Amino acid sequence: MARPRTPLLSRDRIVGAALALADAEGLDALSTRRLATELSVSGPSLYNHFATKDELLDAVVDTVMGEVDLSMFTAGADWRSALRDWARSYRAALAAHPSIVPVLAQGPGRRPNALRLADAVFGCLVEAGWPRGQATRIGALMRYFVTGSALGSFAAGFPEDAGVYGQEYPHLGEAHLLAEHRRSIDEGAFETGLEALLDGLDLRYRRLVAEAG
Repeated sequence: MARPRTPLLSRDRIVGAALALADAEGLDALSTRRLATELSVSGPSLYNHFATKDELLDAVVDTVMGEVDLSMFTAGADWRSALRDWARSYRAALAAHPSIVPVLAQGPGRRPNALRLADAVFGCLVEAGWPRGQATRIGALMRYFVTGSALGSFAAGFPEDAGVYGQEYPHLGEAHLLAEHRRSIDEGAFETGLEALLDGLDLRYRRLVAEAG
């Protein structure tokens, strides 16, 4: 009986396995030896596709960036609606792969999907009438906000042991319940912050339009 064939090694297969490993065990688990074991190949064979671990990591991060929806920037939506929808998609992609957020926060580098994202956001703002300098700062602001919200859970940071708080922290009497409502608290905080940011930008935009008129 013929032995089952091992799937051919490819960049996509390597990146998929690397992302799955990072999702399951964190970036510290991502090594050439471990990845080769997961793929049932020899370690040196990986270097035929990625010269360094950093190159592989860039490809993994850019794959996640490819999950972010950018269609709102070509659908004719106003800049505020486009930023809102994009920020939600961006956060959803990062929330699905939290271990890569610290790498992504360093900037787009030469990653194609990350550069397409930056280009789409900047282009939307400039076409809406924002000065290029302000558009740059708004893009940075939104990235700081979204990546920051995906770094970890606010609610999960509070121990579920009510005895931790006692009388020493009188305003945290129900803090032990936060983890139980982690999803609603964290998502609610993101939405509150997002709308506050957009409200502030909208006020600035109205002044910009008034001054130009």
